[in-house]
Amino acid sequence: MRTTHINRTLRASLQTLGIIFLASCAILNAQPKPKSQAEVTALQAMFAATDADSRIKTGEDVLLNFANTDFKPFVLVTIADAYNRKGDNAKMTVYAERAIEADPKNYQAMLMLATGIASKVRENDLDKDARLVQSEKYANDAIAALQGAPKMNPGLTDEQWNAAKKDYVADAHQALGMVASMRKKNDVAITEYKMAVDNASNPDPATSVRLGQALNKAGKHDEAIAVLDKIMAQPDVNPQVKQFAQAERVRAVTAKGGAAAPAK
Repeated sequence: MRTTHINRTLRASLQTLGIIFLASCAILNAQPKPKSQAEVTALQAMFAATDADSRIKTGEDVLLNFANTDFKPFVLVTIADAYNRKGDNAKMTVYAERAIEADPKNYQAMLMLATGIASKVRENDLDKDARLVQSEKYANDAIAALQGAPKMNPGLTDEQWNAAKKDYVADAHQALGMVASMRKKNDVAITEYKMAVDNASNPDPATSVRLGQALNKAGKHDEAIAVLDKIMAQPDVNPQVKQFAQAERVRAVTAKGGAAAPAK
């Protein structure tokens, strides 16, 4: 099951800054600042890109032609997100790590790596334990970085920014839940997934399905069914996510010794 909420959160912030940048240069009264009109034009092209390949190309153009841009961490995480959308985990990792090198408190890159690593770990991987430790560290580092993070958009109210930070923290807890699941620590996974669902302003249904899976593995089938039924009842949930929810619900009902009746 693919993880989607981290992408939605990051893309929302990219779009927000892009719209602000294109609409007005008032944001440039604070750092970071373009150093020339040519840099402004190059950044505008990146913000305006509508597909992953175009965003990668225009982002690379900024890095190539304006090596000392103040926007370097943002450009790198933008490219990383584009590769993530293309399903290229290796290149996403390279650019997200470069974003952290450029900005050690780049929580967006940390969250992308935390989720990306955890989602790719498999039971029989020889480096499984090391990669889970790495994912866990990125998630916890992101939570710490968010505590004192400045507003990504000066126009946000304190209430809006606090809500956005809660969403990012929810993404970190989802990654920690994935790590705990791989370690077969089901109770820890349940706690982390619940924190992800409860703290997000718009909870990702995929996280709720993961919560249902963890509850099933812990033998808490009634709780799993209740969580999964809520997902099945939502009209706007991605059909693939609903399929996973239905399959997990079947497992819960079967484990209880009952017939796998469809969700109401």
